[in-house]
Amino acid sequence: MTESTSRPVGGTEFSWCKAVPGGTGITVLGLILSKPPTISFLQNALKDIQNSHPILRSKIHFDDSTNTFQFVTQQTPYVEIQPYDHQSASQIVQTQSNGHDQIEPFHALFEHELNVNTWRDHSEGEIDAMFASAYAIEDDRLAVFLRLHTAVCDRVTSTALLGELIDRLRSGGDGGGRKVEVEEMNVALEDLVPEEKKKKPFWARGLDMLGYSLNGFRLGNLNFVDADSPRSSRILRLRFNEEETKNLIDACKSRGIKLCGALAAAGMIASWTSKNLPDHQREKYGMVTLIDCRSMLDPVLSRDHVGFYHSAIMNTHDVCKETLWELAERIYTSFANAKNSNKHFTDMSDLNFLMLKAIENPGLTPSSSLRTSLISVFEDPIVDDSAGTHRQLGVEDYLSCGSLHGIGTSMSLFDTIKDGKLDCAFVYPSPLHSREQIQELIDHMKSILLNGCKIE
Repeated sequence: MTESTSRPVGGTEFSWCKAVPGGTGITVLGLILSKPPTISFLQNALKDIQNSHPILRSKIHFDDSTNTFQFVTQQTPYVEIQPYDHQSASQIVQTQSNGHDQIEPFHALFEHELNVNTWRDHSEGEIDAMFASAYAIEDDRLAVFLRLHTAVCDRVTSTALLGELIDRLRSGGDGGGRKVEVEEMNVALEDLVPEEKKKKPFWARGLDMLGYSLNGFRLGNLNFVDADSPRSSRILRLRFNEEETKNLIDACKSRGIKLCGALAAAGMIASWTSKNLPDHQREKYGMVTLIDCRSMLDPVLSRDHVGFYHSAIMNTHDVCKETLWELAERIYTSFANAKNSNKHFTDMSDLNFLMLKAIENPGLTPSSSLRTSLISVFEDPIVDDSAGTHRQLGVEDYLSCGSLHGIGTSMSLFDTIKDGKLDCAFVYPSPLHSREQIQELIDHMKSILLNGCKIE
């Protein structure tokens, strides 16, 4: 037998383990290559990456008798790339497109991977934390996907993995100039939070739990199109050119706020407008802001440290006829105050508990939709200035995001600034929301953001 080490999952990791069977918590990293290497080259590169990051060669073990999960980490890498020839890939693209002629093969294959739920059934014992696939598509291009359990891979991790994989492509497989330390056994987020940052009086915990619960019943939602049919995660993308991106970032900086505040505000205004409500009628929308905690932990972790190290802050906001910047400043101020009060640490267990209760009791959410709020954003975008290297290696496009058709928001935004251009992926649950509905919302958001940046 192969030797292995193990540890129990932490509280946040446990929440992801419980969420994944329903369809939330599948992280996919995909890239499309016009100069594809061999499958064996890719497989060796991925095994090197697994060697550097033990959590990626883990299997997730469920013990039914104790209702607990463990990471069982193998001593040797095991990933095997599942290859698909051109005919098989074309069939998946055709099925996934389902009448939407505009969907490109990479987009269709990404959505397919996002909905391949290897972790649907816990009773199967130990299940790998990472899978890999490669699809041959037209013009001798290759689409490569890593599908990971979110408990081992947050957005920062997926970005680090992309960087490591591209370094190996550039260097012919030896890891290139990037030095990646071989990690020890991964440690759970909760075990690294400084004690002074997670203390919370019992009475305060009770009041906050009550507040979260009551607010959940008062939240407005994006209109549901089909709340009864089986769901899957779909993606649409919002892109800005370099000038538009610069204007938007400059407008945020001039007001002392971050991009996440503007994106969330535009989403809320577009959602309110889509309902054609009377001018005086307010709606309360919930939002989740995700924070990379690596720099705040003890010890501090580098951005190359693999695992799930994000926490969340949940806020609610009344929306009526505010301008973009009025609402954006209110949103960001509320978030910043909560972060300064360490609510991303003190409320971590509360939000995990409420998430589990909603999974167990969908009827607690509107139309049993499992929608917890309107929108989720990340505090900071991923910034990538390596387009030149990508073109040289034949990397035409890449994308990384997670599924949310189980429990989650109506829209989850994954924003990246690629060589000065904002590329924002919107993940949404279908057919709870339709592609046409979300596309119209995104188009309106872009209009709101661009109009808000015009010089008055």
